[in-house]
Amino acid sequence: MTDIVIAAAATDGGTAAELERLREIERAAGEPFRALGMAAIADDAPPSPAVLDGYRRAGRLWLALPDGAGPDAAVGYLLADEVDGAVHIEQVSVHPAWGRRGIGRALIDAAARPGTAQTLTTFTEVPWNAPYYARLGFRPLTETELTPGLRAIRAHERELGLDRWPRVCMRRPAADTGPAAG
Repeated sequence: MTDIVIAAAATDGGTAAELERLREIERAAGEPFRALGMAAIADDAPPSPAVLDGYRRAGRLWLALPDGAGPDAAVGYLLADEVDGAVHIEQVSVHPAWGRRGIGRALIDAAARPGTAQTLTTFTEVPWNAPYYARLGFRPLTETELTPGLRAIRAHERELGLDRWPRVCMRRPAADTGPAAG
């Protein structure tokens, strides 16, 4: 990953152009799902500017930026929540033009907090989803390991129709997470 800086988004400002850039990244990152017969995922609307701004203001938005560039030139981003004491990766997206350079991993590591596990939900049969996260140290959770918050997330995903394709909750223990950044 050369010439990319990972940084927490500033919580005290932001422009419409910066938020729209994140929406562009999300649209572009969704396109490869089409080739897997998952057009509904590719066509899914990106988070609204209001949602993205809420994550930014809460300090739960990380950006991947070309060195020296401002937030309106982001090439990737991560949104995180706290779910049952874990850092829950709500979304991580990298523009395909910048893919396969370690940016997703760097974003995930930047969102890590010492002593705190990370969780996420993802598609099991998409190569850049569950298999990728497994390479980063995440493991699938059994049904009995799901926390109340993860159960609620999975229920919401079922309501949205995401279970047309196999999904899984995954967890990366605190010992495997990188140093907190941003």
